[in-house]
Amino acid sequence: MARVVRFHETGGPEVLRIEQVEVPPPGKDEVRIRVHALGLNRAEAMFRSGQYLYTPRLPSRLGYEAAGTVEAIGAGVTGVKLGEAVSTVPAFSLNDYGVYGDVATVPAAAVAKHPASLSWVEAAAVWMQYATAYGALIDIAALEAGDTLLIPAASSSVGIAAIQIANMVGATPVALTRGGCKREALLDAGAAEVIATQEQDLVAEVRRITGGKGARVVFDPVGGPTVAKLTAAMARRGILFQYGMLSTEPTPLPLADVLGKSLTVRGYVLFEITNDPRRLERAKQFIIDGLAAGKLKPVIAKTFPLDQIVAAHRYLESNQQIGKIVVTV
Repeated sequence: MARVVRFHETGGPEVLRIEQVEVPPPGKDEVRIRVHALGLNRAEAMFRSGQYLYTPRLPSRLGYEAAGTVEAIGAGVTGVKLGEAVSTVPAFSLNDYGVYGDVATVPAAAVAKHPASLSWVEAAAVWMQYATAYGALIDIAALEAGDTLLIPAASSSVGIAAIQIANMVGATPVALTRGGCKREALLDAGAAEVIATQEQDLVAEVRRITGGKGARVVFDPVGGPTVAKLTAAMARRGILFQYGMLSTEPTPLPLADVLGKSLTVRGYVLFEITNDPRRLERAKQFIIDGLAAGKLKPVIAKTFPLDQIVAAHRYLESNQQIGKIVVTV
């Protein structure tokens, strides 16, 4: 028996329950991990509330990211050993697996070895944020020195990962945030410039920063009416990644900019990287190299113990955090 977090109906954070559940041994190509820390993600809050890419099968477990030690290994698994320190990559459906709890069973393909220099809290804050940003910015857009990158919702963990990756390759990360209260924290996190979109003219500021050229890459998890301003601020033949839909308002397709500048507007989800073994291995190597060199470093906003999982999800949805929320087990 082990403590696991489940929900029996979709809704707000209060639907999460910590329950004693019998955990079977890992099956073929599976690994069971004794969990020490969990990383929280916006996708999990959307899944819990019934607003994700697919509908939960109830009662449902939850969670993509955990760090801990290998406790049991199923048939056919190679490359990991009992007692080894590992972390999990989001490479599975939440309807099949979930890592919130004392133990987590996941596919062996979703298990990664992180640098030994990372604490458990840091190791639980690696793969979702850095693999998401890597896939769009490096694997697809080939971000490089001389490029300007616009990052809406820049105070999120993925936003900060995008800032760090842009700096790692010599690009210019421009952080977008609604108000100015997070400006200093985003500059401290490595942003070259910060634009408070409710206080400043987004398009005029980007033109100033880029000398009128515009930004080649936009990495947007929000959508909604601001997309029209983003495309207006883009360079010719730029690419806009829409990797989330946090806005509840309709998202326009600004045809004048898309056609006039030959822009690419591309839907993107992490799983096109993590479900492709070759692309995932390249992502792992890039991220591990960046962590080892100190160019990538998880920013932890706040930690909660497992018995405060409801409070942790409430904080996740408050949008107050800068960086990753982690639950310790």
